[in-house]
Amino acid sequence: MEWIDLRSDTVTQPTPAMRAAMSNAAVGDDVYGEDPTVNRLQDLAADLVGKQAALFVPSGTMGNLAAILAHCQRGDEMIVGDRAHTFLFEAGGASALGGVHSRQVPNQPDGTLALEDIQSAIRADDPHEPITRLIALENTHNRCGGVPLTPAYTQAVGELAHELGIALHLDGARLFNAAVAQGVDIKALTQAADSLSFCLSKGLCAPVGSLLCGSAEFIARAHRIRKQLGGGMRQVGVLAAAGVVALESMIDRLAEDHARARRLAAVLAEIPGVILDPGSPHTNMIFFTLQEDFPLTASQLVGQMELHGVRIGFAGGRRFRLVTHYWIGDRDILVAGQAFREVLNSLPLAA
Repeated sequence: MEWIDLRSDTVTQPTPAMRAAMSNAAVGDDVYGEDPTVNRLQDLAADLVGKQAALFVPSGTMGNLAAILAHCQRGDEMIVGDRAHTFLFEAGGASALGGVHSRQVPNQPDGTLALEDIQSAIRADDPHEPITRLIALENTHNRCGGVPLTPAYTQAVGELAHELGIALHLDGARLFNAAVAQGVDIKALTQAADSLSFCLSKGLCAPVGSLLCGSAEFIARAHRIRKQLGGGMRQVGVLAAAGVVALESMIDRLAEDHARARRLAAVLAEIPGVILDPGSPHTNMIFFTLQEDFPLTASQLVGQMELHGVRIGFAGGRRFRLVTHYWIGDRDILVAGQAFREVLNSLPLAA
């Protein structure tokens, strides 16, 4: 069966252009710094986001971890949202491998951390307390509905951090979605950050890999940490070639994913018992909940949709996430919308 897979944009496969580029990639030993395709990708990425240098890493998780360890010493503290990917879904790597303490503050519904909460979380100069060394933001914010952080907000956090000598790291796994959704240049979202990571997979469709970007000095530290984490790669230009195609041809088309998400959300909004998150979708993610009296469990809805050839993401409780991407076309949206109508409209709500 050919699935309409809305579980995540992590399920994307490389495009035909990527496969061709990978097949023909010039390669060398990247541990020696001699892979020309990797070097091209890193230069392209750094220039795109307005930073001095970039480092190709196998995953966004490794990119975030390398950044945290490059900014912080053992016993230092980073301020992070309580719904952030770095806190929830990266296996506690910062504390397990780096001895970095996390100070969680509440994420607001729009994915931000309130400036007053950040200010209150910054430690005093007291030997009893860890040193606040880093603030980490996420853009777009996954668990807050794929909401993009604005340039103004990111700039405000950067100014607060830098006034106190604290670094700002941006987990930008879907940063290009944020830029496209807001119609802003990517540099407007990155200029206040001391470091940032972004994924080449997900909406950009490369099969693997992320870029960590920052100053030349920062990237030199992160390069050593990548080695410590086992991330040194050899003739990896075969993967980097897909990343070059992603950055050169896949960014502007993210607007198509956002438009398709809006069309599918409009169908869901008309179905009784379906509660869309406020404003959803903000980018390519739709979050919705089945109201409590709906006569269908979460697992039953997943199973019923699979019978129609549609895979959907379960986000806990009675909440779901649908993610559009390159491999979801207009016809897929029509089919998925009709499947939701047939499954959900066929069941009467409790009186």
